[in-house]
Amino acid sequence: MNPALLEWSAAAVSMLGVWLMTRRVPLAWPVGLVSVALYALVFVEARLYSDTLLQIVFGGFLVYGWVRWRGQVEDDGRVAILPLARRALWRDLGIGVAFGIALGAAMHFYTDAALPWLDAMLAALSLVAQWWQARRHTAAWWLWILVDVVYVGMYMVKSLHVTAVLYLVFVGLAVMGLRAWTVARNDALLHNVEGRRG
Repeated sequence: MNPALLEWSAAAVSMLGVWLMTRRVPLAWPVGLVSVALYALVFVEARLYSDTLLQIVFGGFLVYGWVRWRGQVEDDGRVAILPLARRALWRDLGIGVAFGIALGAAMHFYTDAALPWLDAMLAALSLVAQWWQARRHTAAWWLWILVDVVYVGMYMVKSLHVTAVLYLVFVGLAVMGLRAWTVARNDALLHNVEGRRG
């Protein structure tokens, strides 16, 4: 496939998947599987090996999230949002940073990876965000916003302009997801409080 067409296709499917995720619709997971397969091919061509590995691991996380969400669908066809405990937040971030450093070192010393340290850290933190998303935590969107902003710059440096624009769109979608999931979480908390009073 033509590299430009591949990148455009991956971008379009990815946008659809993230938009569905902001809506808390389980169809987001299979659409996400298609997008990670396409992006794995894009990143191999760009020699962004941490991102290539990330797409493979994302595939596993997407299957996990899909299975996990299936049993949590509410009457409106969307999943319920759960709070993230502060202890779990710091534990997961610590694991992500440690993994990012280890992966960055491996990519730096054993491959010809472009931007090995940055690519690895973004990959590791993306895994944390994906984990939180699969577990239905609003905090995932905060981390996605941070990671996606940095990704925009990295992809511009690597001349992956379509992907850089896509990640700029992802920042906007992450803000949209944060708002929607926060409203859903707050509505659920209010409903629980009213239910106890009733």
